[in-house]
Amino acid sequence: MAGSRPGRVWFGASVAVAASWFAFGPRPAAADSITLYSAQHEQVVDMLTAQFTKETGIAVRVHEGEGPELASQLLAEGSHSPADVFFTENSPELVLLDEHKLLAPVAPATLARVPASDSAPDGHWIGLLARENVLAYNTNLISAGALPASLLDLAQPAWKGKIAIAPADADFLPLVSAVVRLKGKAAALAWLQGLKANAAIYDDDEGVVAAVNRGSVPAGVINSYYWERLTTELGPNGTHSAVYHFGNHDVGALVNVSGAAVLKSSKNPEGAQKFLAFLATGEAQTMLAQSSVDFEYPLVPGIAANSALKPLDQLSPPAIGPAALGDDHEAAMLLREAGLI
Repeated sequence: MAGSRPGRVWFGASVAVAASWFAFGPRPAAADSITLYSAQHEQVVDMLTAQFTKETGIAVRVHEGEGPELASQLLAEGSHSPADVFFTENSPELVLLDEHKLLAPVAPATLARVPASDSAPDGHWIGLLARENVLAYNTNLISAGALPASLLDLAQPAWKGKIAIAPADADFLPLVSAVVRLKGKAAALAWLQGLKANAAIYDDDEGVVAAVNRGSVPAGVINSYYWERLTTELGPNGTHSAVYHFGNHDVGALVNVSGAAVLKSSKNPEGAQKFLAFLATGEAQTMLAQSSVDFEYPLVPGIAANSALKPLDQLSPPAIGPAALGDDHEAAMLLREAGLI
């Protein structure tokens, strides 16, 4: 899919710190630039950084990767990191860095622009966007009425060979963490073992949704924006799938929060804070909502989401926010124990 990144998860801190440090080459004066570690989609980041530089004159040097990989890299780099800002698709990576005291407080005026429940309780990172977990299903292979009431049902024998997942995708980790928080570790492991027996395994959510749409598998667990991006690209004639929203506050309807933070070790904290403030403006949030690239919900109140999305207030997510979701460490361990990664 154009402009997308592979969704592969990287666990552990086995990163080449020296390589990451020197890959940027000679760094401009701190006042003139910031370095962004980004786990957001390339087209989204290009759009935002171009506008930010136009308005402020501050250049943004982007280092891209998957959220868990970049979080591990930042842990390894510590106070020597060249990063000023970390912008990622899932809150657990931000929670992890905050636990290790690597993040600086976000300016209070910036934090005040979004609901407090979507940001760090200590104010060290800010939530900016949200998206929902859903099932994509092939409308020629299965009817909406045959889809499960709960995500946990997919571990039952009746779903053997009928479901696709991407357990090594960074977006799958928060789902596992949510199951742990709501149902307990033993139940989460049993669920994952059931998925191991039942599911076709793909590298990322993009692989899952493409397989579902072409009819290789009846249904797949994804974040909703992957389906929106695929169907925008294929058009009505190429779309053979639909999205199913879990109801009744099921864990399968988890809403993921994308957010950003300033590194405590930033060489240009003023520029970094300006970038976070820009991301939380109505201007930036409207740019995202009106684009045909990013299908996430703006978290700044009063900014309408892309009309292709089901309204946020009509979703039925479980009552678990970013703080309760945690840092995904336990989720990774359970995925290994179940043999899914």
